[in-house]
Amino acid sequence: MKKITIALSILMITACQQEKIGYVDNIKLMDAYQGKIDIAAKYEKKTAALTQRRDSISQAFQIEAQDFQTKAQSMSQQKAQEAYAQMQQKGQMIGQQLQQADAQLQSQGQAEMDSIVDRVKKEIKAYGKANGYSYILGGGEGGSVLYGKDSHDLTDEIVKILNANYEQ
Repeated sequence: MKKITIALSILMITACQQEKIGYVDNIKLMDAYQGKIDIAAKYEKKTAALTQRRDSISQAFQIEAQDFQTKAQSMSQQKAQEAYAQMQQKGQMIGQQLQQADAQLQSQGQAEMDSIVDRVKKEIKAYGKANGYSYILGGGEGGSVLYGKDSHDLTDEIVKILNANYEQ
């Protein structure tokens, strides 16, 4: 009888010490987070503006190149070669400037997205601490949760908190 009582006591202590575990679907969370949505929209606009600028610069350069070809026919070979070298140099310079603008835009976008990811991680950590979770795992593509009970999915709760904090 004494052994049964000890065994039940150990079983109860072990059951009380069970870890509280939840998970979030990273993709669903990021797709529903308004902060990420706003940054994505902001950079879509900036990318569209850069594409429009690139197209107009390219068109202007093509027109200039066509005019040059017409003028080059009436130039001496040496002058035509010099002018062609200048046109080529100008084209390379324009290409470099556009590449730099593209790289800068991409870098800024990545920095803001990294900031969003950090904010999300901090919020998940704070949620876990406040609600007594030992672990909150990341699911979705590339995540570590291959299966989890729906009752352990914290995605919607954390999205609500993130969006509420973002609106403030």
